[in-house]
Amino acid sequence: MPLSAGGIRPFRYQGLKMSKPPPAPPSLQELRKEIDAIDEQVHRLLMARGDIIDRLIQVKQTQEVGSAFRPAREASMMRGLVQRHRGILPLDTIESIWRVIISTFTYVQAPFSVHADVSVGESAMRDSARFHFGFVVPYVGHFSAQAAVEAVAKSKGDLALVSASSSRSPWWSALEAHGAPKINARWPFLERADHPAALPVFVISRVADDAMVTEVQMWSVRVSGWNADTARALAPLAEIVAVPDTAFDGAALLVSDAGTGFEKIKMALIQAGASVRSSALVGSHATRYTVPPNGSTKP
Repeated sequence: MPLSAGGIRPFRYQGLKMSKPPPAPPSLQELRKEIDAIDEQVHRLLMARGDIIDRLIQVKQTQEVGSAFRPAREASMMRGLVQRHRGILPLDTIESIWRVIISTFTYVQAPFSVHADVSVGESAMRDSARFHFGFVVPYVGHFSAQAAVEAVAKSKGDLALVSASSSRSPWWSALEAHGAPKINARWPFLERADHPAALPVFVISRVADDAMVTEVQMWSVRVSGWNADTARALAPLAEIVAVPDTAFDGAALLVSDAGTGFEKIKMALIQAGASVRSSALVGSHATRYTVPPNGSTKP
C-alpha cells in the first residue's frame, strides 16, 4: 500500500471483522429450571435406591435377623464421599445427608432404635444422633452409659451412642463377653474444630465379623499399680479412658490401639510399674479423617 503525502499509510476498513458480543448470562428462571431438574433426578435416584433395598431385603431377609448396620462398608462410602467432594457445599452437609440416607435405608431393612447416654449432656448427644441418623430412626435417652449398653444387649439390632470421654464407670466391661455388643465406630468420622455434631462418641452394637473395620482396636484392660507415671508412659502409644479401681490401686482402662500393637502397649504398662490383671478385645473402628481449616481432608 503506497504512503500518503504525509508518510502515513491510509487505513482501509475492507475485510475488518467485528467480534461477537458475549452471550447473555442465563436468567434466574432458567437457572431455577436447572435446579428443579436436578432435584427431580435426585428424588428419582433415591426412589430407585429404595427399590434396590426392597430387593435386597428379599435376598437377605434382614427383617428377621436384626440390624443391617455395616461399619466397614459405611466407612468406605464416607471415604469415597470425601475424595470426590468439591464445590461450595460444606462437607458436613454432604456427610449428614449421606448418613441420614444410609441409616434410613438401614432402618427400612431392619428397624432399630438408637440408645444414647445423655449423662454427658443431652443436647450434644441428641445433635450427634440427629446428624447421623435423622428423625426416622427412634431415639431413646438413658441416664448412664451402662443403661444404654444394657438396652442394646437385650435387643436384636439396636445401637448405643456413648461419649468417648465417659469415665464415670467402666461401661466397656459389659462388652467383653462372647456374643456381647461391641464398639464398631467412633464419630464424628470427619474431625474438625467446628463440627456441628462434635461430641466424640462410640457406636456400640452387634455386628457380623465381616462387617467390622479393624483399623483401630479397642481393648478393655484392668491394671494394678495405676498412677500418673503409668498414664504418662501410655499417652504416646494410645488413647486411654481410665476409671479408678480401688482394688490393688488399680484402674479399668479403655484403650484405643491405632496400630501400636497391644503387646507393645502392655509392655509399656509393665515397664512403668503396672501389672496387667486382664485384657479383652471389645471392638474396633475405622480411622477418622481430620479436616484442617483450609477444608482439605486427610486420614
